[in-house]
This record gives sequence, structure tokens and C-alpha cells, in this order.
Amino acid sequence: MVTWAPSRPETASSGLVRGVYRWDAVALMVNGIVGAGIFALPSKVHALVGGYGLLAFAACALIVAGIALCCAEVASRFTETGGAYLYARRAFGPHAAFGVGWLMWLTRLSAAAAIVNVTTSYLGYFWAPAASGIGRASFITIIVATLTAVNVVGVRRAATLCNLFTIGKLVPLLLFTGVGLFFLDPRAFTSAARPGLEPFTAAIAQLIFAFGRYEATVVAGGEISDPRHDLPFATLLTIGFVAILYLLIQSVCIGTLPDLAASQRPLADASARFMGSAGGSIIAAGAVLSTVGVLLGGLLIAPRVLFAMAVENQVPPVLGRIHGRFHTPHVAILVGAGLVLGLALSGSFTYLATLNVLARLTTFLATIGSLLVFRRRGDEPAATFRVPFGAVVPLVSLAACLWLLARAGGRELRDVAIAVAVGFSVYGAHRLSRGRAPRAPA
Repeated sequence: MVTWAPSRPETASSGLVRGVYRWDAVALMVNGIVGAGIFALPSKVHALVGGYGLLAFAACALIVAGIALCCAEVASRFTETGGAYLYARRAFGPHAAFGVGWLMWLTRLSAAAAIVNVTTSYLGYFWAPAASGIGRASFITIIVATLTAVNVVGVRRAATLCNLFTIGKLVPLLLFTGVGLFFLDPRAFTSAARPGLEPFTAAIAQLIFAFGRYEATVVAGGEISDPRHDLPFATLLTIGFVAILYLLIQSVCIGTLPDLAASQRPLADASARFMGSAGGSIIAAGAVLSTVGVLLGGLLIAPRVLFAMAVENQVPPVLGRIHGRFHTPHVAILVGAGLVLGLALSGSFTYLATLNVLARLTTFLATIGSLLVFRRRGDEPAATFRVPFGAVVPLVSLAACLWLLARAGGRELRDVAIAVAVGFSVYGAHRLSRGRAPRAPA
């Protein structure tokens, strides 16, 4: 992807480099959203609600669009690193901000771990041992280690590679929809019974994973050239494009793959039916590129959350160290990569995706709440973008997030609560250590 940008990126006051430009931000958001979810969830959604999956996709797109509008307005006020963590700190204070930041960090880590599981599943299309056992573990380790190294050596290199992955994933998906639309079976879109509220809600909740991660790019505000203008532009353009693409993909899956609900690789299996084995291979290769690209973006964003918390001295300062040569938060990158590797080797896609969604919904609530606070207070920089219709969109989005959280499973809610408790234990221990540290002589 061509980038119109200065030859020498600006260095921010934090020591980070503003090496991410407007179209890089668009590519990062598209790369973040179009990833593991759309390659795995069409079959899972179909198993829940059948042909009504298209309505579930549309409903989720509307919910996400409302949240994205709120995110765009809040992002247009700030130029620092941190995203929802930064907004919560300004709106609600340091303690609430830590809880939001901790969940944001876990969201990025669990998403990356879930994505690696899908990567190995599609690698198994070419070489079966890659999807299980020692082959799976080896591929996961190689992928995580390689992308970690890319992120350590510089944000500009990581952003450029994300651009290439974005192109690499969109080409096969556009081919899939462009060809598949000519092979649809209209009878596949009929359903014997309308799904109940519970399975329909479950489908929407799972799809939050497929539509999410656009907000992750906002975290890197301290490395974006003009975040107050570039982030709203990238957010709105990306959500509109992805919503249309996803509806087309689900339509092709429903209309061409009779056993969609049972498929482990729905896009590859569907394309193999109407484009032959070569088509299946193209889509499987696109899925590998796509998921690896999302993982690269996740390993870029997650450390910036930890870095922002270290700058505020809410976690050990070592996590805020910046590499002298590459100007990246290398300690935070390495810590996050190690946890992603552990989660990926031990977890399954569905469980990690559900856990991710719950944590993500909580950070959405913090962002929407921050918007309402900033509008009332008026003591932050003026927004360069405003959500239309006054408070209607924020309040409806807030209600949608609470509705989805209220219908979550007990096991996942328990695990999120445990994760938050662990985080506050770390926070408390760090505060105690700061209090006991010897003061420097006057």
C-alpha cells in the first residue's frame, strides 16, 4: 500500500515515533477486524440461527457502528497513547482506568491467542499435522516469535507489513464473494423455524469478536501522525466497508455450502465447492495471511496499553522502557508475546473468543461513558468529530453493551472477574512497593 507521508516521522514527547499515517491507520483497522473471526464464525453462527445469520450480522454491524461513532468522537480529542485506558483515566480517575487498561490488555492477548488457533487450523488444510499436536505447537511458537521480532524493531516496519497483510487478505476475500455470488442456491436461505432470542443473542455476541479490534488502533494514538483527524476517518470508513464485506461473505457461505454448520474451515470448504480445489487452497492461504496479519497488529497494539499504564506508574516502570535504537516499548512487547504464546498453546478458539468479547464490551462501556462525561464537563480539547443525534447513539450503544453482557455465560463472567482481581492485586502490590521505596536524600 502506498503511503503519502513525511520521509522522517515525528518523534512524540513520550519518546515514541509518529510513524503511522492516515491510510496506515485504515489498513491497521481493516487488518485488525478482517481476521480470524470471519474465517471461523460463519459456520458457528449458522449452527446457532441458520439462515437468520444474515440478520445477526446486520444487527451486530448496527451495534458496532454506534459504538464506533462514540469511539471516533472521543478519539478526536486526544493525541496520546492509551485509547480507552486514557479516556477512562481522564473521565473517571486512575483506579477505574487501571481496570479498563488491564481488561484492554487481556482483550488483546486473548484475541491474539484465539487467532493463532485459527491460523493453525487453516495451515492444516495444506499439512494436516499443523493443526494438532507437536506440529501445532511448533507453528504457534514460530509465528509468535517472528511477529514479536518485527514489532520490536520498529512501528514503521510493523505498520508497513500490516499494510501488505491487509492487501493479501482482501484479494482472496473479494475473489470469494465476487465468484461465489454467481453460485448461490436460493433455497439455502429458507429456515424451518425462526430462532429464539437466546441463540440469536449468542450469535450477535460471538460476532462482536469478528467486528471488533478496530478500536485497538486508537490505542496507538501516540504513534499516529494526526490522531485527532486520522482516527475518526479510519474508524468510520473501516466499519462501513467491513459490514458490507461480511454480509456478502456470509451470504456466499450460506448459499454454497449445505453443511455450513459442521464446517471447521467454512470459507475454504465453500470456495472448494464452486472454484474447485484451487479455490479452496487460495482461500486457505488467504486465511493464513489474514490471521497472521491480525496477530501482527495485536502484538503491536497490546504492548502500548501496558506502556501507557507504566507511564502512569500503575504497573512496574520497567514495562514502560523504550528501546534506545528502535523507539519501541520492547519490554512490554516481550511480556505480552510470552503470555499470548501460553494462551495460544492452552486455549481453544471459541472459549478465547467469548472471553475476549466480554472484556471488549467492558472497555466499550468505558469509552461511551467517557464520551458522556467529556460532553458534560467540557474541560478536554474540543472534539474534531461529533456523533449525530445528540445523546441517542451513545445511550442506545450503552444499552446494547449491557444487554450483551447480561446474557453472557457464568463461566466466562467468572473468569473475567478473576482476571480483574488478579490485575488489581498487581496494582495494589505495585502501589505498596512504591510506598515502601526509600526516598532520595534532599
